[in-house]
This record gives sequence, structure tokens and C-alpha cells, in this order.
Amino acid sequence: MAALALLALALFAGSACSAPQAGRIVGGSPTSIDKYPSIVQVESQGIFSGTWSQSCAANILTTRYVLSAAHCFAGIFYDPERRRIRAGTSNRNTGGILNYVQVAYNHPSYGANGLDGDVSVVLLRDALVYSPVIQQATIVSQGATIPDHMPVVHAGWGTTESGGSPSNILLDTTIFTINHALCRERYANHPIPRVVTENMICAGILDVGGKDACQGDSGGPLYYGDLLIGIVSWGEGCAHAHYPGVSARVASYTDWIISVAL
Repeated sequence: MAALALLALALFAGSACSAPQAGRIVGGSPTSIDKYPSIVQVESQGIFSGTWSQSCAANILTTRYVLSAAHCFAGIFYDPERRRIRAGTSNRNTGGILNYVQVAYNHPSYGANGLDGDVSVVLLRDALVYSPVIQQATIVSQGATIPDHMPVVHAGWGTTESGGSPSNILLDTTIFTINHALCRERYANHPIPRVVTENMICAGILDVGGKDACQGDSGGPLYYGDLLIGIVSWGEGCAHAHYPGVSARVASYTDWIISVAL
């Protein structure tokens, strides 16, 4: 119980007209896992090839739980036996340590309203061992709000352009939070209207584009300073000037995350 109480304190520290593409790092720079020790790769095993490859990302909550996007752990072909995480390495598909998924708890609201509730707390089979390159994330407290126009950071191994190839090394990029009402309005006026709920955060470089998460970054972090405030979820292509990238707003789910992971 003492370890759980200490952990709880750590978790609360710091207060085109195509279908929307889940995931989405463009305009990024090489970085190191030493800078982002709470990010891990989510690898999927091909149904026919049997080959394992990074497909999403996640964030360490405790030695047994990681936080990711529900759409990475859903769908008719989802099988927990075909998901594992790779922690403690800057390199895609190599190095670090492997740990397999026992069960994923997708938020109960997922699937009811577009990509609302796109959050998953994932239980690992074995406990992680913390090290300088494997550390828990600090998540934002329930209900906290981040002002507009604040610098935030994506990190991941996703494609460097929409439909392109993934990065072999960890990349990061700095963008800015975008007014929620403006983001909601833009997507509502999209040729195929899309719902931006109060449980989502929009970020990018508005009317400029060029920087964003991209395919393969789903489930990865949106950081405000040292705080994990968002989980990469969806958007129009990657780094679109008019339509920002959208992440699940962690502050809408913190209490639920804690109830599952602790």
C-alpha cells in the first residue's frame, strides 16, 4: 500500500477528404529515449507473416501498466497475443526490453461517439524494471486545462509524412495548443464532418502546418513540459495547415486511469 500511495502522488504531480487517419512525427528532429523514458513502442504481430513491427506507442504508468490509444487495442483483428511493448530504446523494432500484453482496458465510452474515449490502460504480463531509460510518466490531474497557444511536444517513431515510411529513430517536434472551439468548428465544416469533443485536445501550427504526429504515433504522448496531457488519436492526414492533429485529453480520464492502473 505504501508503494501505491507513493505512485499515486507521482502520477498526480505537476497539476483531404479521406477518412481521418489515426496516429500521425512530421517535421521532427532526432531525439533520445533518455529524454523521454516513459514512451514505449507498441508492436503488432502480422496475422499471416508472423512478423513483429512497431505500430503504435504507449506511455508507462506503473511497472505493470501503460497508457495508449484504444484504437490500437480494438478492431476485428485485435488479439492481445499479437501485441507487445518495447521499452528503453531510441531505435524502432530493436534494442530495449520486450514485454507482452495481458489485457487492454479500453475506456467504456470508446466507439460511441467517433473517436471519443480513445484511451486504453494496458496491463503487461510482467513488471517493468525502472532504469534511466524506463520511467513512469507524470499525468495531468483530472479536469486540468491547458491554455491556448502553449508549446507542446509529440514524440514517436511514426511516419515522417502522410503515407510515408516510419522513422527508425525516436523523433520529437514542438507544436502549439489550438483553441478548442476553433478546432471543433473546422472539423464540423470538413466535407466529411467530424466530431471534436470536450475530451480532445487540438494541437499544431494553425494555417501553416508542417509539424505533427503521423501514422504509427497513435497512443504516444502529447507533453506540456513534463506532463502527459494528451494521447495521439486522429487527424486529417498529417501536419495539415487547416485541420490540427487531435489527441485524447488525458485530464478527462485521469480518475478512470488511476482506478484501473492502481
